[in-house]
Amino acid sequence: MAANSIGTPEQLRDPNYTPALQRAIPLGIQHVLAMFVSNVTPAIIVAGAAGFGFGSNSPDFPELLYLIQMSMLFAGIATLLQTITIGPVGAALPIVQGTSFAFIPIMIPLVAGKGVDGLAALFGGVIIGGLFHAFLGLFIGKIRFALPPLVTGLVVTMIGLALVKVGIQYAAGGVPAIGTPEYGSLLNWSAALVVIFVTLGLKFFTSGMLSVSAVLIGLIVGYFYALGVGILEWGAVTGSWERSAAFALPQPFKYGFEFSAAAVIGFCLMAFISAIETVGDVSGVTKGGAGREATEKEIQGATYADGVGTALAGIFGGFPNTSFSQNVGLIAMTGVMSRHVVTCGAIFLIICGLVPKVGGIIRTVPIEVLGGGVIVMFGMVVAAGISMLSDVVWNRRNMVIFAIALSIGLGLQLEPGAVAGLPDTARILMTSGLLPAAFIAIILNLVLPEELSEEATEEVSGGLHGHGSGSLPVDDGR
Repeated sequence: MAANSIGTPEQLRDPNYTPALQRAIPLGIQHVLAMFVSNVTPAIIVAGAAGFGFGSNSPDFPELLYLIQMSMLFAGIATLLQTITIGPVGAALPIVQGTSFAFIPIMIPLVAGKGVDGLAALFGGVIIGGLFHAFLGLFIGKIRFALPPLVTGLVVTMIGLALVKVGIQYAAGGVPAIGTPEYGSLLNWSAALVVIFVTLGLKFFTSGMLSVSAVLIGLIVGYFYALGVGILEWGAVTGSWERSAAFALPQPFKYGFEFSAAAVIGFCLMAFISAIETVGDVSGVTKGGAGREATEKEIQGATYADGVGTALAGIFGGFPNTSFSQNVGLIAMTGVMSRHVVTCGAIFLIICGLVPKVGGIIRTVPIEVLGGGVIVMFGMVVAAGISMLSDVVWNRRNMVIFAIALSIGLGLQLEPGAVAGLPDTARILMTSGLLPAAFIAIILNLVLPEELSEEATEEVSGGLHGHGSGSLPVDDGR
């Protein structure tokens, strides 16, 4: 869509500019489609970990529909907080909010195998963590020094590494199918591979909206492939549609409220990481759309909206919300900075969240098809973390910090039984891998001296100490 058909260059850089509705609505829905799959995926993963997700015969399986519904509804409400604002809450910028992948490694140990009964403690943690996240807005600028690219890049990489196993399990047939002849079958993998190949084709050989929505379109193609080869029966689709209500309101404290120290500590610690991510996204939006730095008021308002949106979501059964980085690239691509365009997208999300039939269709997506999508998405999370780490100056000090944090964090993810003797709260926090890695990296980065001698690391690196500087070589013309 040509930018000059929407407004003048000055208008396009103005967050308060409102394009004509026939232009604003399609642009707003485009923002939503770019994050739609990522937004509902955490609900599917958490429900699966609890035991009532895809591939499950649990009588609580219909609860997944509600979790999907709340993911859409509160992503829309949190986005409205950012675009329209309420007092100091909101950045008054075109920021799209959605369910965060960052919290999944924290949520899975909290609910693993507990069914719906595990959700009370989880949502208690979401509410308290959201309020703490909003509190961080008071001094967000003062804690940025503690989270340089070395720390944030490590954390994002760890998030991706914690999730890639889920993608492979889904593509093979899902956790409940493990041990059966169907698990890992060629038929299951064919559905996942269709999604991957279509996504890659669209991402690299098209442009505009086709490229931006590559994962969503890949899932749609995979969905129809699954119908064609018999993985999904048409009767299951029509049955889910007919059983889903046309309209439903959210229910406060549907799953109760329970205080869990592990949940509260986990969500509060992850709020630091999420808050810094939001600062980066706000800066990216203002630089890409308006060619300026974000103001302190905008950063503070965005952080407040993150926290308030998360706390509200937790009350009604929604997961933690954060700003979506996909939105930053989309604004840079379209050149449209209008917050009211994103408001149109937020309203579309809210409408979807109030119509359970939308969730009823989403929950019929075969787990193998979803696996193809999440393999791409979670792999991109790892790649994003590595990209952030490319900004690190890889001296020997930073290599040691990264090595220790990664070894302990990833090791605990791979071998959770190593801390089986710890109390439940400590065990849940440690086996996430993410929190111990982040904590170690932050503390070591603050207390270790700025440089180590070559001899200090040579003995433990086996000669593989590297010479990376964190920047590209300069082309001197030779």
